[in-house]
Amino acid sequence: MGGIDHTSISPAVASDGAGHARKRTVGVAGLDSSPGSMDDVEDVENREEKRRQPVKRACNECRQQKLRCDVIQDPWMDCSRCRRLKLDCKIETNFKRVGKRSRNAEMEREIIELRKQIASSQANAAGTQPQPHGLLTAQQTPKQESASSQVSPAGVYQTPSAMSTADQFMGSHEAVASLLDLRSGFDGSSYMRNGNQHFKRIEDVAVVPERVVELFDTFFTYYHAFLPFLDRDQSPEGYYTASPLLFWTIISVSARRYQADSNLLNSLAGPVTRLVWSTVADVPQSYHVVKALCLLCSWPFPTSSTSSDPTFMLCGLMIQVAMQLGLHRPSHTQDFSKYRVELLEEELRDKVRTWATCNIVAQRVATGYGQPPCTLYDWTLSSQESMGPSFKLPESIRHRLDIEKFCDKVTKALYTNRRDPVGLCGSQERSTLTSLLSRDLDELETQLELHNDGITDLYLRASNLHLHLSAFFDDPTAKDYRERLLSLFFSTTSFLETAMKLQTEVGPLLSYTPYYIYQMMVAGGCTLLKLCKSFFAAHIDMDYAKSLFNRTIWAIRGVSVVSNDLPERLAEVLAQMWKLGSTPSPQPPPDGVEMDDSLMLKVRCRMSMSLLFDSVWRWREDTRTKGRNLEAYLKNPTNPDSTAESSASSSVGPTRTSPGIAGGDPSLAPPLLSHANMSVQSSNGLGSLPSGFMEPNYEVFDPLNWLLDGLVDMPYPYSVSGVETQGIA
Repeated sequence: MGGIDHTSISPAVASDGAGHARKRTVGVAGLDSSPGSMDDVEDVENREEKRRQPVKRACNECRQQKLRCDVIQDPWMDCSRCRRLKLDCKIETNFKRVGKRSRNAEMEREIIELRKQIASSQANAAGTQPQPHGLLTAQQTPKQESASSQVSPAGVYQTPSAMSTADQFMGSHEAVASLLDLRSGFDGSSYMRNGNQHFKRIEDVAVVPERVVELFDTFFTYYHAFLPFLDRDQSPEGYYTASPLLFWTIISVSARRYQADSNLLNSLAGPVTRLVWSTVADVPQSYHVVKALCLLCSWPFPTSSTSSDPTFMLCGLMIQVAMQLGLHRPSHTQDFSKYRVELLEEELRDKVRTWATCNIVAQRVATGYGQPPCTLYDWTLSSQESMGPSFKLPESIRHRLDIEKFCDKVTKALYTNRRDPVGLCGSQERSTLTSLLSRDLDELETQLELHNDGITDLYLRASNLHLHLSAFFDDPTAKDYRERLLSLFFSTTSFLETAMKLQTEVGPLLSYTPYYIYQMMVAGGCTLLKLCKSFFAAHIDMDYAKSLFNRTIWAIRGVSVVSNDLPERLAEVLAQMWKLGSTPSPQPPPDGVEMDDSLMLKVRCRMSMSLLFDSVWRWREDTRTKGRNLEAYLKNPTNPDSTAESSASSSVGPTRTSPGIAGGDPSLAPPLLSHANMSVQSSNGLGSLPSGFMEPNYEVFDPLNWLLDGLVDMPYPYSVSGVETQGIA
C-alpha cells in the first residue's frame, strides 16, 4: 500500500482551460495505461468538449437579425433566407452580432465627415473659378437671398440665418453626442444636433426648429380652413410624437407655396412618399396616420400624369385603415384591439372628427376623379341631436359633411343604375331626379345660410355643378333639354365666380385650395368651352362667357404648384381647345332647328367628370391629326383671346408663388411662368418628382395621360403657325 505510484492515477483528473478539475469515469481511468485504448479516451474527450461548447444552430446572417434559421449543417444546405436574398450562408464560431445603433452612428459620423470634405473642396474651388448660376454650396449664399434657404450639396435643407458655417455639419463630438442620444432612446434617423437644439430630418432633408414653426403657422393660416380637423394649439413636436408621417405631411403641404425655398417641396416629395408606403406597410398604425392620409389626398404631390397619381388608391387605404382601427365605431375601439383600451373624452372627440374628415375627403376624391365613392355614412355621422357631446362635430366640419352627403346622394341617384352598363339612370327619370335633388340642395343652402362662410359656399357651388353636369348625358330631343343646359350654365358660372373671388381675412385663397377645387374648375372650364362652341351659344352672353373662360384659364394656371404639373398642362389644353374650335353663329338658323347632338359625350363611365375626359379625348384626336406638340405650348402658353396660336411673355408677370389671384384682371395677365423661371426649375430637377414626369406608362389606359405625357406618335412633322421653330423641341 505504501508503494502506490501517484502518477498512475494522474490521468484520471484533467484540467480545462479555466483551471477547474474534470473527473473521468473509473472505467476510463483504469484503461489509461493501455496503449490500445488511447483512441477511445480521445473520442470521449472530444465528445465532452463538443457537449461543453454551444451549438451553432443559426447562420451568421440570421443571428445578426435574430431570426429563426433552417440551415442544415450535415450535409450542408444554405438556409431559405440566405437562398432567397442571395446571401453568404455560413456559421463562424467567433461571429458576434453588431448593434444597429452603433453601426448607424458610425456611418452617420463618416457621412458627416465626407460632407465636410465636399463642402471644403467646393468652397476652395469657388474661390478660384466663378460659381455657375443656380448652384450654391453649403457655405455660400447670395446677399440678395440671405433670408432664404437652399439645398446643400448633400441635399440637406438648412437655414443660413439660424445656422452658422461652423454649425452646418456635425463634427466628431456631435457624432458622439448623437450616439448618446441613440442610447437614450432618441431616433437618430429623425434628429440631428445643432448646438444645444435638434432639428428634424427625413432622409437627407432637414429643417431647423425655426422653419418648422414657420411652416406650421403657414399651414394653419392658409390651408387648415379647407379641412379644419387638426388642433392648432398642439405644438409641432406634439404632432411629431403622435405620428412622424403626419408631421412631415403638414410640412409638405405648407411647402407648396413656401416662397423662402421653392425647392423644399421637391426635396420632400421622394422621402415623404417613401415614408407613406413604409408607414402603411407597418401594421397596425395609429389613427394619426389616417389624418396624414386625409391631408395627402387633399393636397397631393404634383404630378404630370393622372395614371401615375396615387391619390385615389391612397384614399381607399385611408378608409380601410380607419375602419381597421375602429374609427367608424369610436366608442367601441376595444372591439378592434387585442389590448385593453381606455378612451379619454378628448380622444373620442378627436376620433369622431377624424372619421368625419375621412368621409369628406373620400367623397371629394371620388367626385373629382369620376369614381364611385368608398364612404360610409353610418350612425357615427348621422344626426347629431340624439348623440352625446363627444359625438357632436364642430359646425365647420358638420356643414362640409352635409354637403358631401348631398354629393353622395347625387352620385347614387344619377350614376348607379344597375340595369345600365355604364350606371346611368334612364333619360326620363333623370330630369325628375335632378329636380328633386335641386330642391334638396336649396334646403341645404337654407340650412347653411346663417353659418355659411366663403369656403363652405364654394363647396356648396361645387356640389351644385356636380349635380348639373349630368345634363351632358341627356337626350337632345327631350323637351326640357335647353332648360337643363341653362341650369348647367348658371351653376358653372356661379362656381367659377365664387372660386376666383374666394377671399378671407388672410387674403385670396384660391392658390391654397385642395385638389378637388382645381378639378371642378377644370370641369367648369370644359363646360364653358362645350356650351360656347355649340348651338347653345345663341342663348347665353358670349362676351361674358368668353371673358369668364379666359379668367378660368389663368386661375387654373395660378393653382399650378410646379412647372409641367397637371393644372398647367390642362390649362394649356383648354386654351388650345378654345382656339381650335369654331364658334357658331350667335343667331339661330332661319329654319328654327337649332338643337343637335354635338354636346353628347363619347366617354360616359366617369360620372360627372366624363365631360373632362371626353374633352381631352377629342383634343387628343385632333392633335394626332395635326401633329401638335404640347411641350412647345407649355413654353409658350396659349392666350385664348389672341389671334396667334400661342403667346408668351417672359419679361413681366406674376410668379408661380404668388399667394392668390387677386390684383388686376386675370384675363389680361401674362403667363405665370417665364422662360427663365422654367429653365431654372428644370435645372433644379423637377423631373425627379415621385410620379416621374414624362415617364411612360402603357399599362393604364387614360386619355389624360396618353397625350399629356407625350406618348402619342405624331404622324406629321411639327409645323405650327405662330410658334417659332426653335420653340418646338
